Amino acid sequence: MRPATALRQARRRAGLSQRQLARHAGVPQSTIGRIEAGVADPKVSTLDLLLRACGDELAAVAQRGIGVDRSLIRRRLTLTPRQRLEKGAADADAIGRARRAQPVRR
Repeated sequence: MRPATALRQARRRAGLSQRQLARHAGVPQSTIGRIEAGVADPKVSTLDLLLRACGDELAAVAQRGIGVDRSLIRRRLTLTPRQRLEKGAADADAIGRARRAQPVRR
């Protein structure tokens, strides 16, 4: 989500005008207006300050598909549907055994 959209939505959810948010956060109203208009690209710390003043917070969220090893998917797709089902069942069994395993004490 763009900073302009995130800030505008957070401010409106909080029921604040730009002027009220500016007073609450200690930031000039013109800065808030420029951010919401998409003219200014705020620093992360400024956006976080403004969102917190609205009762929201800035959070990093992993994008879908990032960090996915697609080679595993391609390899699985070379199997027949039956082989994929059998492999999936074997994987589920292994996960179940791992969850039930007792930690090793040293």
